[in-house]
Amino acid sequence: MSAKEATIGIDIGTTAVKAVAADADGTVLASARIPHQLRVPAPDRLEHDADEAWRRGPRRALAALDRPDAAAVTVTAMVPSLTAVDADGHPVTPGLLYGDSRGRSGTGSGTTFLTGESVEFLRWTARQAPDAHGYWPAAAVANHALAGEAVVDTATAGTTYPLHDGAGWSETVCADCEVTSAQLPRVAATGTPAGRVHGSDAVLGAGAVDAVCEQLVAGADDIGDVLVLCGTTLIVWATIGEYREVPGLWTLPHTAPGRYQIGGPSNAGGLFLGWVDRLVDRGGRAVDPGGVPVWSPYLRGERVPYHDPDRRGVLDGLDLTHDGASVRRAAYEASGFVVRQLVERSGAPASRIVATGGGTRVAAWMQALADATGLPVHLSAIPEGAALGAAFLGRMAAGLESSLTDAARWARTAQVVEPDPQWTAPTQDRYDRFLELAERT
Repeated sequence: MSAKEATIGIDIGTTAVKAVAADADGTVLASARIPHQLRVPAPDRLEHDADEAWRRGPRRALAALDRPDAAAVTVTAMVPSLTAVDADGHPVTPGLLYGDSRGRSGTGSGTTFLTGESVEFLRWTARQAPDAHGYWPAAAVANHALAGEAVVDTATAGTTYPLHDGAGWSETVCADCEVTSAQLPRVAATGTPAGRVHGSDAVLGAGAVDAVCEQLVAGADDIGDVLVLCGTTLIVWATIGEYREVPGLWTLPHTAPGRYQIGGPSNAGGLFLGWVDRLVDRGGRAVDPGGVPVWSPYLRGERVPYHDPDRRGVLDGLDLTHDGASVRRAAYEASGFVVRQLVERSGAPASRIVATGGGTRVAAWMQALADATGLPVHLSAIPEGAALGAAFLGRMAAGLESSLTDAARWARTAQVVEPDPQWTAPTQDRYDRFLELAERT
């Protein structure tokens, strides 16, 4: 294998930039993680210092990998996101993130990124910086920092609908937000060349949404597979063989031919679990399977299936026998209950969970996920799945691959976590209470 066949994927996440260099077989040759601050200035706001996280973070990650031989570099990121930039591509406003209240319409109606969150981000940001050179999502900021190209991929652009209508940036929507389409980034097809990385011969590849990159290399392609992305956001995709619509859930094409995925993102992921972890200490006895309270885990509202930004967390059934360990276990179970709820609502068959993301390193979370769903949990060997998937897209941009489906050969399972029979009955009781709490809310 030529050294030039190494490619780099960079994933701008909610709490860190993760980067990997991979060879033709998907073996990780080097990795880097550059943390950044997640700012929560108010309960309904979520933002980054966009210069730290979106511009400097990817550059530092690329330098840390130290792979001047790479054939391509490709960026992926969470969606939606937006900041205003000056003529040098430096952010001048906060980097707005998914679920931030500044993405809601002025009428107060619920808005999701599939129905205009990006439009409201643009409207708010343009008012804060009306003379900005441009208004760019995270990927465009990073691509400009790495290669001087303010470009995003077609998948990321597609999540901004109706701002991007499939054919291009909507002049009507832009005018309504008092910007021009020239102030938005160029759009390039996923997996195609989009420029050259500064100071090297490496191609800048056009990436995709982080969840798409994760899916490419997860191997959750068969009917009955449930892909669970265990990151700051919990994302659940059940693989099905036909298109179907279920109220509250999203249905999107799978990267595998003839397949669809149904489910969507939830706030019951690492953001919620990290908060609980900081709230309670790590002391305490071993947890009795029957001695766990029940969390309704919506500290900052919920996305699917409720699309309700005003929901808040509830801890039910707490008594004097509970300690930090039982409260923490309850949080992990709540995350698992969300997965189970979305799968049951979808009506999709479920035979196993394929888990990826940084949360797969948390053994207690993965065990609770298996117990709460009653399904075996197959842990991906490379937790940085989004970065790995981006590295594969880099191979396509460099002309080393011709088909997205070939990324499946990079899927590897490190371990299988089976449900614990001792927890089956008490966990079922708590799941019933979890559903009651959700309806009560």
